[in-house]
Amino acid sequence: MKISNKLLPVLFVILSLTVFVSCDKSEPSDAGINPFLNGGNERNMIVVISDIHLGADLAYAECNVNLKPLEEFLQKVRVAPNVKELVIAGDLLDEWYVPATINTYQGKDQRDFVQRIAVANKGVIDAFNKIIQEGKIKVTYVPGNHDLTVTEENVDLILPGINQARDNEQGLGTYSPESMPLLAIEHGHRYNFFCAPDPISNQGIAPGTISPPGYFFTRIAALHHVQDCYTSGDVMPVVTQNTSGDASQYSLFVYWNIWKWAINALPIENKFDEDMIVTNFDGFTGAYSINDLLPFQTTPDGFIEVGLYNGIQDTWNQRQALNHVPVNIPVNQAIANSALSSESDNQAKNQYFLNPNSNKRIVIFGHTHEAKIISSENYNGQKSIYANSGTWIDNNNVSPTTMNFIVITPQNANPSSKTFVKLYSFKNSVVTKMAEDSIRY
Repeated sequence: MKISNKLLPVLFVILSLTVFVSCDKSEPSDAGINPFLNGGNERNMIVVISDIHLGADLAYAECNVNLKPLEEFLQKVRVAPNVKELVIAGDLLDEWYVPATINTYQGKDQRDFVQRIAVANKGVIDAFNKIIQEGKIKVTYVPGNHDLTVTEENVDLILPGINQARDNEQGLGTYSPESMPLLAIEHGHRYNFFCAPDPISNQGIAPGTISPPGYFFTRIAALHHVQDCYTSGDVMPVVTQNTSGDASQYSLFVYWNIWKWAINALPIENKFDEDMIVTNFDGFTGAYSINDLLPFQTTPDGFIEVGLYNGIQDTWNQRQALNHVPVNIPVNQAIANSALSSESDNQAKNQYFLNPNSNKRIVIFGHTHEAKIISSENYNGQKSIYANSGTWIDNNNVSPTTMNFIVITPQNANPSSKTFVKLYSFKNSVVTKMAEDSIRY
């Protein structure tokens, strides 16, 4: 659940999370290169970025210092003669990373919030719009979990003419360019228990909501960041595994353990019974406490209960079906591994490469903020490539780098030609290659 800049490896992506397969190990000869040239005149290169996290208030937004380098990067993309497409793989706009005590929409609505993002990040939005308006490079947006509820209309409001790759369900999308049908690009949050849309829980409290528990986790994480708090203002009540042997109760105990990790990793000054999480968001109208989120027991070793997201451990399979997850992920695995970026990496392999109903040979996720390239074999024994596009937030504590991007150069008709997947960083306005791999299909 990728979340705060001051975290341990993040709830991935719960929260947009650890195996460093491709880190910043570049040789000096890789620095200062132009990654957008293919040696010819054809526009065929695809650039992928993700997890920019543009906020409406730069006082706490996760992308602030990196805004100017991002503008510079987008200018380089805009004038690149060989770039055909620019894909934004989720978490472009951030409705989640807002301190818990702040009213996200300030009494207004999402349309106003998105317009405030455009004003606060004018240089970046203008840079995107220049690329879109010139029409030489196709710009595609795929939803992430931090912009889960941002509607197609409101994205188009500030980025008119952008291509939006969306599922029929709000908050999800997968993109396969027409020129590369064996490539799939998505944010990756649909496979995460804390971050995948949840249209089942809390309907009696917030009709129509799809916000998963990662939303509340991130609100707390943002408050932890602005408070710069290191000592919790309260003590988390103990929950023990009861002796009923009930599978649902065991899953809820696993869920409690993830919350225990999160609350201890991200202490805040507030008491746990204080109704300080201001919502007025996605169907929620009340203010909630940390205790509303935590599983609890009224008697030691007794029945475990929870307020918000009551029964969430029992609806995971239904949620996966609604979110079009091809290969079922067992609920306890999904809960226990929700804070591991390696789980996201594994799901790219399981959902695509090892799935006989999938023909994809290259898969790109964002979400975890951990830029990497991993090769493996698919169910037919063919080489396949997974890449994570990293992030552009100022402080990335789940990986040594930020300001990451991926460039894909497709093969041509020459039998010796290959499709290249290359991972770069843009630190200090210098392009540095972090990793690369290639396949022929």
